Amino acid sequence: MASYKMESEVEDADPRPPTAEELVGQVGALVQRVQDAGRQLLLRLWQGALQLALLMLLLTLLLWVAAFLYGSFYYSYMPTPSYSAPVHFFYSAECDSAICSFPRANISLLQDGQKQVMTYGQPYRISLHLDMPESPANQNLGMFMVKMSCYSHGGKVISTSARSTMLHYRSSLLQSVGTLLFSPLLLTGVTEQKQVVTIELFSAYRENAYLPTVGVVVELQSQRVQIYSAVLLVHAHFTGIRYVLYQFPGLSALLGVASNFGFLSLLILLSSAQFSWRRFVSAPVRDLSRLVTHQHDRSEDVAMVTDLRANNGHTGDENVPDAQSTDEQGTGSAGQGSEVETTSSVSEETPCDVHVEETDAAVFCSSPPRPEEVNCTIS
Repeated sequence: MASYKMESEVEDADPRPPTAEELVGQVGALVQRVQDAGRQLLLRLWQGALQLALLMLLLTLLLWVAAFLYGSFYYSYMPTPSYSAPVHFFYSAECDSAICSFPRANISLLQDGQKQVMTYGQPYRISLHLDMPESPANQNLGMFMVKMSCYSHGGKVISTSARSTMLHYRSSLLQSVGTLLFSPLLLTGVTEQKQVVTIELFSAYRENAYLPTVGVVVELQSQRVQIYSAVLLVHAHFTGIRYVLYQFPGLSALLGVASNFGFLSLLILLSSAQFSWRRFVSAPVRDLSRLVTHQHDRSEDVAMVTDLRANNGHTGDENVPDAQSTDEQGTGSAGQGSEVETTSSVSEETPCDVHVEETDAAVFCSSPPRPEEVNCTIS
């Protein structure tokens, strides 16, 4: 007994070294497992990269759509902030000594001849800038009137405004000192001895929705006035959201695009959740519907086979008496797992084979029976 234990201990301490075939098999299995792990890792990395690329593509698309929506809103909601047009006066010079008529100018308020400058409901400040030289004629002119009339299609006058203006007074001493100090600039032509006179004709002009303004007529009611040039300025006076959008365009764009992006992302998440919920809810309902339909079909099969057996039994009592005894023997031995085949032939001209399987729940038929001839196998 002691020698047997010593031999077993020696065998356990010094196991048999594996053969070359076993080593090759182990190495091959290890290499196969490493390859499988590498393939799974590469597949996961590829799936992760693909999902990341799709996510970045979706986010980029959402960002572009959000920016497009904000740009469309800004373009449709914000009117033209300012508009300027040069004023070219014309007058009649048929008289010998002086101008026979007041200088007058007709200015169109249509951009490119189609789009209206002013928007309905938005107040506008309309002013006229006159570059007037400090000449003795203008200094001696004193005050003069500037009249502006707004007209619609067909030349119908909508509103009229008139304002008075004049050159700012400068004494002879002040003019002499200014000429002396700015003489280098005056000699080089960098500056000129002129004044810019601004006349505010409308402080809060509002567009009429039924009679849109398409142009204005400006008239200087003086025959002795001298001007270098004139410019008509139309500036929108924004309030509320338009004021914020105009005064803080960068911040407004950032908030608008971020809001649109968040709304679109939430919409996509809700749509995905609704789709997943429909699949989760509809799957049991669909399975239940299939089960009910299947049970209904099985019930119809049971009723059909019952009628078939009744017809078969009625015919067998007259023509095949041995079939009934065989059927009774098969019914008696059903609990022991034995199978009895009963063959009944009503007509030998056109046979019909119907395979019927009867279980505890239902009976299945491979083809519908014929009333003329029946050949069934019941198990």
